[in-house]
Amino acid sequence: MAKPKASNKPGAGASGHPIVSSAHLVSPRSAEMSEFEFGLIVAGNAFHRWIIHCMSAAGLKDLTALDVLVLHHVTHRARDKRLSDIAFIMNVEDTHLINYSLKKLQGLGVVVSSKNGKEVTYAPTEAGKAFVDRYRDIRESCLIDALKADDALNHDIGQLARLLRVLSGIYDQAARSAASM
Repeated sequence: MAKPKASNKPGAGASGHPIVSSAHLVSPRSAEMSEFEFGLIVAGNAFHRWIIHCMSAAGLKDLTALDVLVLHHVTHRARDKRLSDIAFIMNVEDTHLINYSLKKLQGLGVVVSSKNGKEVTYAPTEAGKAFVDRYRDIRESCLIDALKADDALNHDIGQLARLLRVLSGIYDQAARSAASM
């Protein structure tokens, strides 16, 4: 039996079919969206694995990906953050997940809370900042150096980041539409 001819279409596998995780969802109007979603699943899982291992190498072990991201956001721009602001910026609807991470990080001594009237804010401790600095050094060594990025690649990465933000808005709107059905 003859082997199927490979497609010239970008992203198509050797069989000429799109590389997807759920063939039953492939739309004849946009097989590319299914390819994107599979890429997003694989990249998202790889990213989460990476940040967990990077933070572990920096000395903070047994954190979830969300814990690592919350610590980075609390450290971001050296300003105290409110729980609702952290959840909003990270696009996490369930604030209890962020709250759980904050409590875990406080227990590890890398985040501290303070109260100003009724408002509770969070900031990194000096130990937390040290772990984040070490994470940054490991990121430079293991990820950025391996990327061997030039101006063209960095431009493409920037374009991809903008596209991901646009698509997150489309997914959010689609979620609202689905929730109203």
